[in-house]
Amino acid sequence: MVKNENLTDDIVQIAFIKLYENLGSIRNKSSIKYWLFKTARNEIYSGFRRSSTKHEVSGIDAEAFEFEASINIENELELKDMREILLMELENLPADQKEIFILREFSGLTYKEIASLFSVSIELVKSRLYKTRRKLVNRLSVMN
Repeated sequence: MVKNENLTDDIVQIAFIKLYENLGSIRNKSSIKYWLFKTARNEIYSGFRRSSTKHEVSGIDAEAFEFEASINIENELELKDMREILLMELENLPADQKEIFILREFSGLTYKEIASLFSVSIELVKSRLYKTRRKLVNRLSVMN
């Protein structure tokens, strides 16, 4: 989201420092993953506000998402190509749809966690995710 590896490392470090500082106040220990995502996201947006220039949340690195290695090299190359195409198509989507898709599909957050993160209803998360999936299916089917 920030298009800068060093800045990403800083944000991750800040998120884990805040986790360490607030570990005693987190009631539900199973929600730590969600808490980390929310903290990192807040740090990113705080940085955007501080920079006083408009930034678009984009620039997802195709290498950031690793798939399990396959024994078959041909399948592995096909997966890599599909991943790059998918991530390229994600870049053409609105930021809110892209972020919800990534949080659900790549990070495994639940609808409830995503809804809480964006302060929206679960139904809105489901709707955005459905629309995003439909757009991606339509765009990818045109490519074949």
